[in-house]
Amino acid sequence: MRSSITSRKPDPRPAARAANRDHIRPWAVALWLILWQAAAMAVGQDFLLASPVTVLVRFAALARTAAFWSAALFSMARILAGFLLGVLSGVAAAGLSLRWRRVRELLAPLHAVLRAIPVASFVIVALIWVPSRNLSVLISFLVVFPLIYAQTLGELERTDARCIEMARLFRMKPLRQLVYVYGLPALPALSDACASAMGMAWKSGVAAELISIPAGSIGERLYKAKVYLMTGDLFAWTLLIVLLSTLCARLLSLALKCAAARLERM
Repeated sequence: MRSSITSRKPDPRPAARAANRDHIRPWAVALWLILWQAAAMAVGQDFLLASPVTVLVRFAALARTAAFWSAALFSMARILAGFLLGVLSGVAAAGLSLRWRRVRELLAPLHAVLRAIPVASFVIVALIWVPSRNLSVLISFLVVFPLIYAQTLGELERTDARCIEMARLFRMKPLRQLVYVYGLPALPALSDACASAMGMAWKSGVAAELISIPAGSIGERLYKAKVYLMTGDLFAWTLLIVLLSTLCARLLSLALKCAAARLERM
């Protein structure tokens, strides 16, 4: 029974080809670094354009300080909190919208507004009510929610009607229907959506910090680096954001794969 219901799996070959196309090649990275180095040497002023070597040196120097890791933990905790709230709320709202048409109609204007309004507008308005220390939580949530909601709802709507009918015919319990009929088939698409949402959460969360400047955050460090023309530090903090965003996305993908494998064995 379970194998019949969860048998709706996409052909892995197109996905594999797409992943192969999107794979970052070392030669491409090396070429861009060479071009960056050449541009920095042509400019000849580190405060205008820091070279890759300067950025790595500053990154290593900053990484030896407690303030560096304190700022990283400060921002990561709040951005991940907003991300998780956005994912859980988006999945729950998609499930309710699938079940009740009125819920979908109610959420349609909100979804459209959240997708259309720029992050800077959210930040400026939210600063009236939300302390700057927690603003990145709200902004990350507002950016992640519409993306997860739309992707999840679209995938749930593509659930095979034959699987639903089979589950009803065999009187499958509601929780098992939720997991095996809807959850497992939608998990690959949800994983892709979460990977995109993670990057958006970091971008919007740090942007919120850069505008609100909460003490002890990565956004504050970026702002100070910009004000004092410390371009090497500016690039070093940006490198940290890229590394943390990539690490969080990889760990999330691994966690979802482990969860899917465990559910398949149940």
